[in-house]
Formats: sequence, C-alpha cells, structure tokens
Amino acid sequence: MGFVSAVYANKGETLAAGIKLAGLIASKSPVATMGTKEILNYSRDRPVEDGLRYTAVWNAAMVQTKDVKDAMLSGLQKRKLTFEKL
Repeated sequence: MGFVSAVYANKGETLAAGIKLAGLIASKSPVATMGTKEILNYSRDRPVEDGLRYTAVWNAAMVQTKDVKDAMLSGLQKRKLTFEKL
C-alpha cells in the first residue's frame, strides 16, 4: 500500500485518515519502523551517497532479525502476523 497525499475537507476526515495511517504503521515490524525513522533522520542533512551507505548497513542488520523470518513465513503460510514489541 503506497502513501497518497491528499487534502481533506474537514478536521474529522483529516483525523480519520491520520488514524488509519497510524494503524498501518503500527501493524509493521517495530524494528523496521524504527530503522526507517533512523535512516530518514540520518539521511536528511547528508549527501545521497552517505544516506545510501547508512541504509545498506541498517538493512544488513535488520535482515538478521526474527521479524524478517516471521514475516516471510507468514506470507508463505498466508496468515496475519503480529510483531513483538521492542
């Protein structure tokens, strides 16, 4: 599911869309979510090459977490996955 930028008609629609997006983010791996935030914050004020190098290091570390194995298995088994909290 991709992110779609939108302008909402009122505060209620905006809040509902924000809660829906927050629910989607909360359903993802906490390790991946934290890593993505870290990568974005690191890369924001640095050259693209530095950001890509940092991303590669983070990705190499994340591939070794239990979340990746669990996500792969749940996809193969067609079941919904609930990730452990950090």
